[in-house]
Amino acid sequence: MGGGPRREDSRGGPRRDHGPSSGAPRGAWGDRSDAPPRAPRVVEPTIPDDVTPDALDRDVRRDLSSLSADNAAEVARHLVMVGVLLDDEPEKALAHARAAQRRAGRVGVVREAMGLAAYRAGLYDEALRELRTARRLTGSQALLPVMADCERGLGRPERALEAAAGPAAQELDRAGRLELAIVVAGARQDLGELDAAVLELQLPELKGSVPPELREAQARLREAYEDALVAAGRRAPRPEAPQDGGPAGPPADDDDAVLWVEDPS
Repeated sequence: MGGGPRREDSRGGPRRDHGPSSGAPRGAWGDRSDAPPRAPRVVEPTIPDDVTPDALDRDVRRDLSSLSADNAAEVARHLVMVGVLLDDEPEKALAHARAAQRRAGRVGVVREAMGLAAYRAGLYDEALRELRTARRLTGSQALLPVMADCERGLGRPERALEAAAGPAAQELDRAGRLELAIVVAGARQDLGELDAAVLELQLPELKGSVPPELREAQARLREAYEDALVAAGRRAPRPEAPQDGGPAGPPADDDDAVLWVEDPS
């Protein structure tokens, strides 16, 4: 964002009267019955007192520097709450994301948070709009896998495949490419292309060790691969743990659990 600091909030400016000018007859608006309706006051979700802006990533706080100090602090606290609530209480996370967006709608990281919260809440159309806006503001393609998965959520797996095949995918880091492969495999399954889904997930990271920053993505890749094998009829589902708390059988070693399947074609 070029230029000087930009205020995203409306506080501090002169109040504008929506009625007639001071020289107009007051009787025209006397009972206010014809006055334009005021927008209802939005009540923001409560933030615990011990939540401070310092809990937010430093780079994200830097992105809020275009806001006034007070507004930046409140936006940061709402974003902290989005992160805290996103996995277990996405609806509450969404409420905080909306509050942050109302205060700082021109900040890319805020629109990203709004998009992710909408995505986790299952509002895929809204999530896609927000993430596209965030991409325009930041120029980053990092959330392309989430955007592609939104297309799946909207029942458009073909568009998910188109997004994954576009030039933006080349800008993803290694973890992002793994996440995108999982989404592409899901889109193949949506289209009934079960064998193709298996092949999409046969990446080098499926086997062996990876750097610590990739372990979470690798675990999701392996889980998706296991599910793809089951869906394609190439492996029986793993037995679920007994309800009585008894043993579910010996756990499979991660490396041994990976069954490489050749392309049947």
